[in-house]
Amino acid sequence: MLLFLALPRIDTKPHAKRLIARFGSAGRALSAAEHDLRAVEGIGDSAIAALRLVQAAALKLLAEEVRDQPVLNNWDRLVAYLTAAISREPVEQFRVLFLDSRNRLLADEPQARGTVNHTPVYPREVVRRTLELGATALILVHNHPSGDPTPSRADIEMTAEIKAAAAILGITVHDHIIIGNGRHLSFRREGLL
Repeated sequence: MLLFLALPRIDTKPHAKRLIARFGSAGRALSAAEHDLRAVEGIGDSAIAALRLVQAAALKLLAEEVRDQPVLNNWDRLVAYLTAAISREPVEQFRVLFLDSRNRLLADEPQARGTVNHTPVYPREVVRRTLELGATALILVHNHPSGDPTPSRADIEMTAEIKAAAAILGITVHDHIIIGNGRHLSFRREGLL
């Protein structure tokens, strides 16, 4: 139906089938890179704009459900938002959720993009941005494009470094969440924080 709105007066079922065949699911098609979408026969500017619009609207709705209430009290909504935002990214993305003293979301900001299995993160930059925003707590988040949310040794060490740097300034690191494909891992729940 979305493609029909973008490409009126033509049968869009073959286009939709090609998208699903190429990307494996509607969700993956919505989050696919523009150049990958253009490689699918019949998908041009109008279809890409429609797909991007739906993706942006879905993320906006999920973000609003997280933003208005204490994040720690809405864990399922938070994980749903993070999953929609980064689970289908083809490379690792490290984000920080900056929280106020009542654990409400002040900002959700990408801090770094990396490769398929590594993202450079600098504790100094995370703490600097926390102070700029006046945040008192953080939730660290990154994705594993492999789909397996098991933390690497580097993930564990980097989390410990950020926690130590933040603690000096009275900033709490509530958790580090790794988002996989349909799965997630919480450092706090696993006893890693």
